[in-house]
Amino acid sequence: MLACVALLLWGATPSEAEAQLEQRFAADARAAALAVALFQKTGDVVLPLPAEEDFDGGYRGIIHLVPQLPLGEYRAHLERVCAALADYDAFFERLEQAGQGKPRFRWRGLELRFFRSVKRRTPAAFASGWVVSYNVNGTLNGSVRQVRDLMFHELFHSNDADHRDWSARTLQRQHRLIRLKCGGDSACLQPYAPDPLMVRGGTYYSFQPGNDEREYGADLALRYWREQREALAGRAVAKPFKCLTPENATAWAALVDEFFAGVDAVPACAAPR
Repeated sequence: MLACVALLLWGATPSEAEAQLEQRFAADARAAALAVALFQKTGDVVLPLPAEEDFDGGYRGIIHLVPQLPLGEYRAHLERVCAALADYDAFFERLEQAGQGKPRFRWRGLELRFFRSVKRRTPAAFASGWVVSYNVNGTLNGSVRQVRDLMFHELFHSNDADHRDWSARTLQRQHRLIRLKCGGDSACLQPYAPDPLMVRGGTYYSFQPGNDEREYGADLALRYWREQREALAGRAVAKPFKCLTPENATAWAALVDEFFAGVDAVPACAAPR
């Protein structure tokens, strides 16, 4: 059970860890029940950010973060995270059934640190190792769907690093060539952007100045998650990403083989006329 990861962090037995969670969330019995149930099921530990910090947000500037447990008025964020992680459980079970092996992608046994940004609404979340830090004041955290996408994007970063910085090794050249071809022309970049999200005053997040191939890789994984959920549920996928450009098809195939056991439930692209 992946709870062993959490126990290493806590230095406690399962029953002691559950007692600590209940104590930490004593002010909100419903939030405490969610945190304990999540720990029992997946080994994920819910914590506040350890201390206040000034976060270097790159093009966003320096952002002050403060610890904030997801209880009381912020409990909905814990509910959304729990729902997202439950969706991943179901998704990877279906993915494994559809393929010939286990996906090489970890989504359990995490340390989930919650915080609140001061006078800013970013970053929505960030990941380092198997720690995912989540902003209860984030602009991308307002619904189960948003949180489901956000968490998958961040979990890819952790998995990417665990795969010896796969995006940097595999996608760097392609990402640079696309940027050289299109520059800041959003119309040119559109078919290459795995996620339609655009940064305010900028371009697609995958190609925003300051973002490298690692963000492109995370958005590619997010697109995989979205499309495979539809395909595995028997629903048609409109405009599959791999079919939009040859570059997309190359990156897609590499991602599928590296992280998802070669499983692609989206039908092959139609032959060009």
